[in-house]
Amino acid sequence: MTKNFTLNNGISLQWAAFGTYKTIDSNIDTIIDAIDAGYRYFDTASFYETEEFVGKGIKESSIPRNEFQIATKLWKTEMGYDKTMKAVENSLKRLKTDYIDLYLIHWPLPEAGYKDWKVLDFDTWQTLEKLYKEGVIKAIGVSNFLPHHLKNILDGCEIKPAVDQIEFHPGYSQESTLQFCKENDILVQAWSPLGRTRVLNDELICELSEKYGKSPAQICIKYALQRGVMPIVKTCNKERMAENLEADTFEIDEEDMMRLISMPPIGWSGEHPDRKRVPINTANE
Repeated sequence: MTKNFTLNNGISLQWAAFGTYKTIDSNIDTIIDAIDAGYRYFDTASFYETEEFVGKGIKESSIPRNEFQIATKLWKTEMGYDKTMKAVENSLKRLKTDYIDLYLIHWPLPEAGYKDWKVLDFDTWQTLEKLYKEGVIKAIGVSNFLPHHLKNILDGCEIKPAVDQIEFHPGYSQESTLQFCKENDILVQAWSPLGRTRVLNDELICELSEKYGKSPAQICIKYALQRGVMPIVKTCNKERMAENLEADTFEIDEEDMMRLISMPPIGWSGEHPDRKRVPINTANE
């Protein structure tokens, strides 16, 4: 039902991405299973230490590289011109490719309270613009940027971000960032679109799961899609891989969407770009 998402530079992305954070052990089996299930967009990062597995899995699939899309990210310690150039070079080697489809700045601040983040972010962004113009990267964006972080880039950039990847799920929709991105033609991607166990066991999610005959995970994925947000799903289970790709075979009605949007806060990871991480056991209280 949902068409592929189109970025502000015209590139089309598969409507759901396969996330690799904490889903890969020491082999490429999960990547191969995801490819077999139909995933062609893979989300990784230097911090995840999964780039090598993504590259090997794609290579061993015998499916042409241009039928896949790979997104990876620049870690907090890799920001600034020289470090960014080296980080991209290293990612290309690990991914066994000569270009990256989407490259993101992973976090706006290298650490909580960092004072010179505006200069560091913009210097890093200008480096990505250079690599974009050279064709090494096909699209550039950010991750975990809030409106004030994005405005710092937008106020002086030549090429505006195509993507902002943020935590997004029922109970934590980050409405101000979502609205800001929509107003500026920036695609929002959802990491943790299923939230956590408390989200999947929430009474409203379970009620809608029964009403629509879909799993709680599919309710969460469809919620993202109907908000115009691209979900990044992850699992090591083959059946759930397929199930997640079937989440777009139904429609949540308007009233139920309003109820989901209005859910009380739940399932937050404890991560905030400007602050120290809140321990998970207190983040959900």
